Parts: sequence; C-alpha cells; structure tokens
Amino acid sequence: MNSSLAIPRDLEAFVRRDAAGKGRLELLVNGARCAGCISKIEKAVRALPGVEGARLNLTTGKLAVELQATSANPDRVVEVVEGLGYRACLFDPTEAAAAQDREGRDLAIALGVAGFGAGNVMMFTVPAWAGLFGQELNASTLTVMYWMAAIVATPCALFAGRPFFRSAWASLRRGKANMDVPISIGVILTLIVSFSETILGGKHAYFDAAVTLLFLLLIGRYLDHRLRANARSAARDLLALQSPVAMRLEGGVEHGVPVAEVRVGDRLVVAPGDRVPVDGRVEAGVSELDNALITGETAVAPVGIGSALHAGALNLTGRLIIAVTARSEDSTLAAIARLMEAGAQSRSAYVRLADKAAALYVPVVHTAALVTFFGGWALGLGPREALLRAAAVLIVTCPCALGLAVPAVQIAASSRLFRKGVLVKSGAALERLAEVDHVVFDKTGVLTEGQPRLIDAPRHLIAMAAPLARASRHPLARALATEAGIGLVADDCVETPGQGVEGVIDGRRARLGRAAFVGVRADGARETELWFGFVDDVKIRFTFEDQPRPDAAATVATLRRMGLGVEILSGDLDEPVGRIARDVGLGDSWRAGLTPFEKADVIDRLKAEGRKVLMVGDGLNDAAALARAHASMAPGAAVDAAQNAADLVFTGQGLGAVTQAIVVARTARRRALENFGFSALYNLVAAPAAMFGLINPFIAALAMSGSSIVVLLNAIRPDWRRP
Repeated sequence: MNSSLAIPRDLEAFVRRDAAGKGRLELLVNGARCAGCISKIEKAVRALPGVEGARLNLTTGKLAVELQATSANPDRVVEVVEGLGYRACLFDPTEAAAAQDREGRDLAIALGVAGFGAGNVMMFTVPAWAGLFGQELNASTLTVMYWMAAIVATPCALFAGRPFFRSAWASLRRGKANMDVPISIGVILTLIVSFSETILGGKHAYFDAAVTLLFLLLIGRYLDHRLRANARSAARDLLALQSPVAMRLEGGVEHGVPVAEVRVGDRLVVAPGDRVPVDGRVEAGVSELDNALITGETAVAPVGIGSALHAGALNLTGRLIIAVTARSEDSTLAAIARLMEAGAQSRSAYVRLADKAAALYVPVVHTAALVTFFGGWALGLGPREALLRAAAVLIVTCPCALGLAVPAVQIAASSRLFRKGVLVKSGAALERLAEVDHVVFDKTGVLTEGQPRLIDAPRHLIAMAAPLARASRHPLARALATEAGIGLVADDCVETPGQGVEGVIDGRRARLGRAAFVGVRADGARETELWFGFVDDVKIRFTFEDQPRPDAAATVATLRRMGLGVEILSGDLDEPVGRIARDVGLGDSWRAGLTPFEKADVIDRLKAEGRKVLMVGDGLNDAAALARAHASMAPGAAVDAAQNAADLVFTGQGLGAVTQAIVVARTARRRALENFGFSALYNLVAAPAAMFGLINPFIAALAMSGSSIVVLLNAIRPDWRRP
C-alpha cells in the first residue's frame, strides 16, 4: 500500500465539512468482493454514533461516509472496517486503480514462477522416476538429484503459494477453513516429507508434485480473477458514458464545470448531440431525446418545459436548459451501475460446496493423520515410519480431485460453447444457467434485429423524400436515407426540434416529420411513422418496424418444450412489444414501458417467487437486470456495458445459442456432481488404506494424481447432448 495514503492518527484533518459542519470522509477499502461485503461494511459503519450514511462503491473501492457536525469520530470508521477483516486507507483514485490491478499482477507473477519451477524441476526428478523402468540410479546420485530438485522447487513453491497461504491464514483467523487451507497444508507437508526423505536417504521425494500442483491451481485462480475484473468493468463502462463536463449557466454565461461539481438546483445547458449529464427538469427549450440507454425504446421522445430528463439520454435536435434534480453520483446512470455492482459478483455454488467439504476435511483427515502418526509410533513403528504413514494419509487425501472437480468441467463446457459461438465469462454462470427455469428476453436487439426498417414503400416515393431524410439526425429519417442509398441533400434545410425537417427539393419546399408538422391531422399518429409532402400537395406516410430475428419463434418454442417459462420485458411502447410477442409465439407474456429499475424489480420479484431467471438483453438499459438475474446472456452486437454485465455472450444472428448453452450447462452440472461423487468415494477408500500402511507416500502421490486424471477425463468425455 502506498505509504502516503497510510491512515494517520487523527483523520479529522481529512474530513471535508460544509458550512453547516457536516462532513464527508472517503476511504479506499480493499478486500470487498461481493454484495454481501457491501452490506456488511455499510451496515457496520452506519451503526456508529454520528454517522448519517455510508456508501461503498465496489468498482472503485471508495467508501463515502457522511458525518454529523458533532459526535462523529472518523477514526472509529477505520477501526470498524478493519475489524471486519478489510484493509482501509485514505481514498485516492490512482491508488484505487492500482489496488484493483495489484491482485492480478501478484497472481500473474506467482503463476509464472510456478510454471518456471514445474518445468525446470523435471530435469532432476525425471531421472529418478525413470528408475521405475529398470534404470535405477545409485543412492548418491539419487540424493544429488533430489537436492537439486529441492533447490529449484522449494523457493518457487513458497513464492507461488503465497496467494493460497494468505487466504488460508485469513480463513483460519476467522475460525473457518476454505479450500486453500488443505491445499496449503498439502503443499507444505509435501515439501517437509520430501526434505525428510532426502536427508534420510529415502527413495522417493515429491518436490515436483508440490510446485506442479500450485501451477495448475494458479491457472484457475488467475482466470477467476480476470473474470471478476471483467464483471466489475461493466459498471465502469456504464459510468464512462456519463458526460464528464456539464455546461453551467450563470448570469446568462455558459461555462464548463466537472460533472462531479454540479449541485442540485444548478441550471445547465444541453446542446443538440450531447448527452444529459445529470438528472434534471427542462426549464426552457424543446427537443427530441434518444432514451435507448434508459428505456430501450426505439422511438425518440419529445420533451419540453417541465419534462423530466435522465442522465445518459441523448439530446437529438434542440437546445435545452435544465434545472438539476440530482448530483452525478445519485443520477440514473449511477443508480444502474450500483445495481450492477450488487448483482454482478457471486460465488460459485459448487465452490461453496467444495469449501464446505474442505471445512470437513481439515478436522477429519488431519485428525486421522495425527492419530496415524502417534498411534503408529505408540505401536512400535518408529517416528520415521509413523511420519511416512501420516504423510501418506494427507497426500493421498489432498483435495486435488475435489479442487479440479468443478473447474475441469467448466473449462470443457466453456470450450464446447466457444466452438458454438458462445463465450462463457464465468464458470459459476454455467452452474446458474443449468438451474434456470424461466427465460426473460429484451425485445429490441434480442428478439428483433434492433434497427427500424421501412416497410411497404414504393421506391419512387422513397427517392422523393430521401433528400430531406439525408439532412436529418432523426433515427427514422436515417433509416429512410439508408433505404434510399447515397444521393443529393435538399437545399436550405432547417430542422425544427421535436417536429421535423424542412427544405427545398428541385425548387419546391417540402417537409418531413410528424403528421402535424407536415400538415396532416395528428389523430392516431404513431412514433414509428414519418410524413412527407410538398407544400400544397399530397402527403405521404412512411411506416417503420423492427423485425424479429429469423429463428426467434423457433427458439421460444424450443425453450418451452424444455419446460422453461418465457416472457418479454421491454422499455418500448405497448403496440410494438405486443406485435413482436405475437410474432414469436408468446401471446400475452410480455410487459412494456419498463425503466431499467422496473426491469430489475421484475427480476427480483421473479426470484422472490422461487424462479431461476435467465435474462437475455443487449442494451445499457438491460445492464442492471442482467446483473440481477440468476444467469444472463447478451448478443455480440450488444453495447460493451451489457456484454460485461452478462455471464455469456453469443455471436451470430441466431438465438439458437441460448438453447444450446442451457443444454451444455445442464450436462456440465451433471458431470460436476459425478466428479464430486468420485472424489468422495476415492477419499473414503484411500484414507483408511494409507492409515493401515497399505499405501506409502509414493503410491499416495500416484493415487492422488490418478484421481485428478479421472476427474479430468470425465470432464472432457464426449456425448454432450443437443436440444
């Protein structure tokens, strides 16, 4: 940790206080990994006297604490956080970023060292193992080989094992035992037994086993770290879309200020083409907004005086003056990011099962080893023979097969899905995907192609309106221009915010836009239509629709045959959502007009009812629901934040990848349970055999490796079913 950020004795000097005396303390908290960590830390800090509020940002690690003017002791905040087992220092953005990278860098270095040790120790242990095939080394040469192996393997194992040793020690300090405890004990004991055998002139030492085991385990640990880092970056990608600078209006003069300095009540100017920086309400101006980021609607939304605006909305046509109603950290985008943070991090259910098995392993197997040692010594075996038997017990029951039971299956399943065009970002996601019983689709960009398309329009009418369409930024006008292709642009074009565009085509004045703007009665007008016409001439109506993907109906039918419930959650209008639902065979199983928060609330309600929900979405407005769902998928064309929030990303234009992923995930769950069963049976047979001297450490090492090989072979065997 940077020494400049170390906690001083008196934190009051680092509390920022306002005119009323209320203060704000910002700390960097290391070690928080999930929603449970957030809840535990915030609850403990809020319980302190003088603390009005506490909010921990999982992405940045920043803990913001609001303090009262009196009776608030900032030093107690640090004491409480560190008392919970986390590290705390004064917050600095640079140090926060460095802290997030430090774990990954340490794991990468440890992996490299373990790989170096595993590769080079073989130079000395392979000749010893070759004695199995009639090429025995003499005793002195064998001892030299083992000492050379010790010189290579011991420092590599002790250095590369630090992530496991630290985790095991932290777990034991809390009075618990995770998977790293038996792994750490197994590695250390393997080194001790190997040194003992080398010093006493024994035939077998196991230096290569210790460092190779760490190398294999570190591969999985590093990949897990990268997956968690990618999940955290989803919220970071979303917040990056918030404008960093806002144009504040004071005394009729505009000047830029950092968005973090914007306060409630400030007046801001939002120019056409800019995103709304913070939540606010329109005081002056009219325009049209692209709210796809917030609601997912394909249609633009007209706004005027009094309209509420959300941070992240794109201003399309007119200049707006807004009154700020929320700070940047309390904006709609920030709230969505917090939902994503709370839901994105979750531990594997099977890893939790393995940890429980490890917690049972520590007292049972280690007690058996101690009984074997002291019992054998008491029965006249001698300390050396008793130690070898105890070591055999621990080596043969080292939870390597248990540790590989899940990762091996997850890797095999992930590689199969990768060949099918599905990228699996989290092994835990496969476990959750296997449990889903209800599938929720977003409409735009998932069940549909995501782009409005002109329907049933003659080519000569398209060509007539195209010069005006090319002069507009409106999404429907752009769709019309795309259909027409490259061509001329109308002269003297003027776009009226929220209405349409007017210009001169071949000397005649024409308009393209809303019905009333063009001169047609607006009764029954829809957001998915444009009107065109020359002044004092016939008016033409163009309609647009977002078409469903070709295999959307077949995918829905397959999911239902698999026994899954299916529905649509969309921020779009009722009419287009209902039409798409009918086209893909979902009937009335849809909900429209939902905000990102309402989508997340629906997911939470389904979970409360006992449903295991798979969310398939592609927009930033889906990011919170993707993070809250039991499992989540996003198409490859989705925005970065949605892809990062999703557990799986599928490429191509079809939805068949959804059914394929569920089938592979269910098969993977079955294989993982088979591996758990084999690991349990193996330990039940091997441990008693070692206690009674039927297995020496050499055979124990072979048996341990053999159990791992069986687990790996079961994971990669073919016959993965198809839907």
